[in-house]
Amino acid sequence: MGVSTVKCLVWDLDQTLWQGILLEAGEIRLSGEIRDVIVGLDARGILNSIASRNDHEHAWPRLEELGIAEYFVAPKIGWGRKSDSVRAIADELGFAHETLAFIDDQPAERAEVRFHLPDVRLYAAEEAETLLDRPEFTPASVTADSRQRRRMYQANVRRDAGRAAFQGPDEQFLRSLDMVLRVDRAGERELARVAELTLRTSQMNATGVHYPDEVLRGLVDDPGHEVLVATLTDRFGSHGAIGVLLLEKSERVWRLKLLATSCRVVSFGVGAVILRWLADQTAAAGVHLVADFRATDRNRVMEIAYRFAGFAEDGCPCHADLRSEDEAAVMFHLVPSRQQPPPTMRVVAPRLAVATGAPVDWEPLPGNRMGEES
Repeated sequence: MGVSTVKCLVWDLDQTLWQGILLEAGEIRLSGEIRDVIVGLDARGILNSIASRNDHEHAWPRLEELGIAEYFVAPKIGWGRKSDSVRAIADELGFAHETLAFIDDQPAERAEVRFHLPDVRLYAAEEAETLLDRPEFTPASVTADSRQRRRMYQANVRRDAGRAAFQGPDEQFLRSLDMVLRVDRAGERELARVAELTLRTSQMNATGVHYPDEVLRGLVDDPGHEVLVATLTDRFGSHGAIGVLLLEKSERVWRLKLLATSCRVVSFGVGAVILRWLADQTAAAGVHLVADFRATDRNRVMEIAYRFAGFAEDGCPCHADLRSEDEAAVMFHLVPSRQQPPPTMRVVAPRLAVATGAPVDWEPLPGNRMGEES
């Protein structure tokens, strides 16, 4: 098994990111090598953040003067414990602790973080210039979404601020976002993003399975499978690729072998919308729908999503001998019915019963309008 990739590097400032101590009124210097590391990590889709004991009103303007403030997300600059700051960054970004790294010049600070957050990876300041050469900071592939990851998280900060300030029901706020969920059949350009999403997503992965690029390529060319990638945009910007579906199709039953969605879009109800759309497509095709689920220590929410969508662990009457390839997995079954499009977002997706064709808007049933009861 290879080394897992770091998702976010958290920097100390004084004598780590820059040379000098800000509050001692001495010269603060940012080396070209450290600037290259910050920019290089950002280009690979690895976020940069800050946990520093300093005055924010002094430190942030200095980062702006150095021309690097824009590269940092969820910075924590204050006088609390470094471990509390790192934990708050993980919580704000929705990252597991083992996906974070922390770099600091002080052994005592690193020890304090290790004691409270033993899963966070730690580095001494003198190691900073070597990070781009390390496997844990070298993703297997860099996709278009990777290169935009920091901007997507920054857009999410603005989105969250808008949500907090919104006066009215949350569904009304979601309508105001002008969200467009697009589902596309994966092609050459999308395959790397699909593989990355199955690797990075754990809480919202129904089986916990990672499909490598070469396997996905074979399935894309298989007429019995659909490899689908979902993207989401709204008035604040793009969320990027936020979902992947692997569907095996036969004459009487469609089998959802994998559903994985990004944790970033849980609060927008994207997983439920994808399942509603898939149920509608399955009903239109006149087939049964089954879904594999393999419990992990992190994906309980996916089981809830399946059951809330109407799936039940009662077997499929059309294929009594249908079994999961994974003995640890269970198979949920749904007798689908036509569904109304969601009231909070527009869905642009292919008709899965048709082998080819451009995606079209998911339209309401005849005689109904979006948001009305059937």
